[in-house]
Amino acid sequence: MASFNKITIVGYLGRDPELRYTPQGTPVCDFSVATTERRKDKAGEFQDLTTWFKVTFWGRLAEVSSQYLSKGKQVYIEGRLTQREWQDREGTTRTSLDVTGSDIQFIGPRSEDGGPPREERSTGAGAGSRQPSMREEHADGITEDDVPF
Repeated sequence: MASFNKITIVGYLGRDPELRYTPQGTPVCDFSVATTERRKDKAGEFQDLTTWFKVTFWGRLAEVSSQYLSKGKQVYIEGRLTQREWQDREGTTRTSLDVTGSDIQFIGPRSEDGGPPREERSTGAGAGSRQPSMREEHADGITEDDVPF
């Protein structure tokens, strides 16, 4: 049987995106995203549990991410999750959650520099009314490479 690895994250950028290019000229953009859950502990007090993800986009989505995102912006991301272990300077083994992004939607208010508008997502049966994501093709044949944001 085949396997499946997909993650959906709605969170806030923890740092500005860093855009760089491979020697072959392929754009790569990295940034971190935080999600926070509020839970009650054994004493009945609310505690915030924050999880950090390192997100990487490639190609056109890397350029778009770098252009329109900044620290503190809210974003919806889909991608593939990997877990990586590494050693810090003190020799302690650390674990990071890395996401290779396949889709991104900008949510939150429009930026002052004319960035993308607030994303409107449908929650009911009228899912056809939501805006297409960056990876979907519009009915008139427009692809993600034709969209300026």
